[in-house]
Amino acid sequence: MSAAGPGGRIQPSRPGDPLRVGPYRVVGRLGAGGMGTVYAAITDGGERVAVKVIHPVQAGDPEFRARFRREVRLSARVRGPFLLPLLAADPDADAPWLATPYAPGPTLASHGPLTDGLLYAFAAGTAQAIAAIHSAGVVHRDVKPQNVLLTPAGPRMLDFGIAHAADGTSVTRTGVLTGTPGWISPEHYRSGVTAAEGDVFAWGALVAYAATGRLPFGTGAPEAVAYRVMSGPPDLESIPEALKELLERALAKEPAERPDAAEAVDSCVRLLAAERTQVLDDNRAVEAGNNPTLVGDLVTAQWSVPAMEDPSWPNFVSPQQSSSRRRAVVAVLVTAVVVGAGAGGALAFRHKDSQTSAAAGSTASTDAKDATGTDASGAATDATASAGAGVTGQTATDPHVIPVPAAPLAGVTAPAFTRADDETQPVPGEWNASRDAADTAEQETATAIRDQVTAMLATKDMSFMTPTVTFNRQAQTVVVTGGPISTLTDDYKEVFRRAGQMASCAALAHRLKDAPTSWPYGRFSVYWKDYDVQEEVTILGFGKATDGCYTEEAGQRQGTDEGIVTAEIPSTDKDEIRIANGTVKAITSAWNTRVAEGHGLEPFDRDDAITLGFDPVERMMYVWAWDGAGALAGRAQQSHFQDVVAKTACPRLLSEYNANKHWNYTHWAIAAYEGNSGQPQLFTSGDCLPKAHS
Repeated sequence: MSAAGPGGRIQPSRPGDPLRVGPYRVVGRLGAGGMGTVYAAITDGGERVAVKVIHPVQAGDPEFRARFRREVRLSARVRGPFLLPLLAADPDADAPWLATPYAPGPTLASHGPLTDGLLYAFAAGTAQAIAAIHSAGVVHRDVKPQNVLLTPAGPRMLDFGIAHAADGTSVTRTGVLTGTPGWISPEHYRSGVTAAEGDVFAWGALVAYAATGRLPFGTGAPEAVAYRVMSGPPDLESIPEALKELLERALAKEPAERPDAAEAVDSCVRLLAAERTQVLDDNRAVEAGNNPTLVGDLVTAQWSVPAMEDPSWPNFVSPQQSSSRRRAVVAVLVTAVVVGAGAGGALAFRHKDSQTSAAAGSTASTDAKDATGTDASGAATDATASAGAGVTGQTATDPHVIPVPAAPLAGVTAPAFTRADDETQPVPGEWNASRDAADTAEQETATAIRDQVTAMLATKDMSFMTPTVTFNRQAQTVVVTGGPISTLTDDYKEVFRRAGQMASCAALAHRLKDAPTSWPYGRFSVYWKDYDVQEEVTILGFGKATDGCYTEEAGQRQGTDEGIVTAEIPSTDKDEIRIANGTVKAITSAWNTRVAEGHGLEPFDRDDAITLGFDPVERMMYVWAWDGAGALAGRAQQSHFQDVVAKTACPRLLSEYNANKHWNYTHWAIAAYEGNSGQPQLFTSGDCLPKAHS
């Protein structure tokens, strides 16, 4: 299991996956193996990292924990241009972990043969990596195609600290043959000896594989491969002669007959230099071979592996871009797009497991029926379905049936707010000129905005971002400011922006509706402050309450790209968690039943394909499916899925709506991640309430 991951698309997080590991924010999975799970994560500055977290069973073994602690110490020794260095680790944590930079690109195992200068660059780069490992007193012991990434910047060797120190102290259990058949040295087969010469042997096999796409000692049963390694010649057919001679030496049966890694670097540098337009002489080639920086320059000059399109990682936009267009999504937490979306893990609600993310600090109800009247399978009972058929027990003063005015100044001839048609964004100085609330109306408005922002953020465990609300009378603008926090990532700021804009818009729309000729504020802006003495704060967004606060088409609330990003952040609200768990199970069951009935429908290609989350900003429930096989490719299929979602989810949402005055979710939207796309495609939205109530 590589801590760097395969460089492919991020897989969604699963229930129980952490939201953070050490200082890193988890946005999905890169892979899993016998030792643990590798998570895709980001730093507070937005850098991508891969974090390997050890399985609890392994972590509970004192012997394993001691070996892992030694692995960390060994890894920390190693630095080089073609390695992924250890960034941080905590071998004493409840779940031990280590982190390396994330490197995009396929492994050699999935790429195919290399030729000409690219082949020599690969040979030189990987030899230099092994030389750096050996110079730090470490032996890799698992050199193979799966542990080499072909990144746009050159090859990168993975998992260099896992196995063995050059002083002979094993990190893995003694008496157990380790390694992968075909990449194990003859002496290791014979006596279990693991030393630097074994890495050189595996390097020779690695470069031969890179040149031909064939395993140099063939395939088959491990015993047959071991016999050929110990007694047969390697398959080096069609490899360029100069490189072939070097590989024959590296693949010698006797360790003493092999070059060391530094000598292999020198030989590869000469081969690589010969590919240059201006050929280096022997002295300059030797000089380059002794200088890792020069080796790096030579490799880079011949390297031509294109950057992989990697849409599953979060995409960042600058705060300036974010402020100029509401639909600029900073998706750090998404699970296949984003942040994140499923931040921390990308989402806590999945069909397979009724437990939520452990990091969210909440668990789903394990009662036979939840509060919405679902049984253990997630199917709605008759009582729930009938109770949810309409809205009952609501009064005019119930806060979640009071609509936000969409056009609060309609028909007003002389409003106090005179900037309704002014599209000008905030100018420098507006923030500095804003002041605290001066009268009762302003104080009440500031409290309403602050409370609403905090309530929205609390459902995503972000309530620590308490806003400050000030007023600029001349600009007729209410100003919402977050911070000061200098280390907050853009994904958090994006959610803060949305919450600040929505809370401001709703509060101002009500004020404008109630007192149109005396209330002067109809404009709002949202800023972020990194530190106390900051003179010019960052503008995140702005708008007006006269334009409507929700995204609508023909009076129907619509899902948005920003909304699904926020929805993919795991919830920490116990009611949302409870409803989501039962609803996901019920939708999955209903869809499987619909597929079994015919209708020309195909099942999803994974059991946990259906997921849902809540966006507290626009009060929308999002349901989306990971649709790798195209089950929702056509309009008819999407129509069936929409019907299943509406008939299954609405009784639950309305039942909670009737019972819980704080429950705001009756609107829904549906999306799909089609094929290998990292961007969800929103294809329909709807509302469970009759039009008069929504």
